[in-house]
Amino acid sequence: MADKWQLFVEQFVTYGGYRTVLDGLYATIIIAVGGLLIGIVIGMLIAMTKVVPKYSAFVKTLSRISDVYVGFFRGTPMVVQLLLVYYVLLPAMGVRIDSAVVVAVIVFGLNSGAYVSEIMRSGINSVDQGQLEAGRALGLSYPTAMLRIVIPQAIKNIIPTLGNEFIVLVKETSVTSFITVVDLTKAFRGIASANYEYIIPYLMLAAFYLVIVIIITILIRFIERRFAKSDRRVASK
Repeated sequence: MADKWQLFVEQFVTYGGYRTVLDGLYATIIIAVGGLLIGIVIGMLIAMTKVVPKYSAFVKTLSRISDVYVGFFRGTPMVVQLLLVYYVLLPAMGVRIDSAVVVAVIVFGLNSGAYVSEIMRSGINSVDQGQLEAGRALGLSYPTAMLRIVIPQAIKNIIPTLGNEFIVLVKETSVTSFITVVDLTKAFRGIASANYEYIIPYLMLAAFYLVIVIIITILIRFIERRFAKSDRRVASK
């Protein structure tokens, strides 16, 4: 085992493997954070189409389109979505995106939007209907009452679930190497294949992901405590 550690340290330090790992870590974080932010925006819009009263044909059509969208992205693997977009859809449309990281962020955002939409919908449904009715009674329009009263409370309710979605996205970045992205997994895979010693590099890879997940978990708990303190202050007034 000592020889394996020596080979890993040599490849990681002497031959500059740490630089590739840092680049891979950066790509992993960018893809996960960017994907989650896009997913939140898309998920919120889709959730709104699912909960608004369906009095018009336009809203009903949007709802059906949302169902197809959610069904596709929840029903197909992330790696298949990456391959379809990068190697099929973009070339077929004549669109050229030089950065595979940008493509990964877009696909991760589209995928996350399908899951966040269901998370957001359940969060909206968890808010007492009387809150919306009270806003409407005060003269607020339906969209305004949703955005100012219901949505903020829904987001507070779904923070732990959004944290879980973020963790899933971080771990899912391991498949982005299929479209040439040098993420954390591919960086350590390169170190391992340099001397055909896989035990230490893959153990270190697992350790990196574990540390990232622990940091995200701590951050989510901190946010939850801040919201809880804010609620107690409001209640005390």
